[in-house]
Amino acid sequence: MSSVQFTGNKAVCKRILDAANAHDEELLSQTVDALFDPGVRMTTPLPMQATGVEAIKTVFTTLHRAFPDLHVKVVEMIAEGDTVVARNIVTGTHQGDEYLGLAATGKSVEYNEIFIFRLEYGRVTETFGVVDLLTQMRQLGVIPS
Repeated sequence: MSSVQFTGNKAVCKRILDAANAHDEELLSQTVDALFDPGVRMTTPLPMQATGVEAIKTVFTTLHRAFPDLHVKVVEMIAEGDTVVARNIVTGTHQGDEYLGLAATGKSVEYNEIFIFRLEYGRVTETFGVVDLLTQMRQLGVIPS
């Protein structure tokens, strides 16, 4: 695989994260439809009923509604073959909707996550996420520090 393909795959992932950070649900929906395979497989720690692109949209909608100022900062992005790995820092304030059964706390969170994206022909076909929910739950006051 050429370095051009690596760059292209990283650009796809960056475009997804930029759309998530824009807090424009229409832009995010269009970006997900354009850059994810309709049957994308997603592994995430969040309980999920939806599948495919609807699952991706549900995750972002849930996070944006619970954390209206949610921001994902890419710390490191590595591409090899058909895979891109992004190490991110996520920040936000839980001042919106309920999140994982917890009413809005008004507390801020900052936690780490790592996402692995597998791409084919410029579209994400699989994601695997590792999110530091322990830190998130401690910061929200669910679990004692």
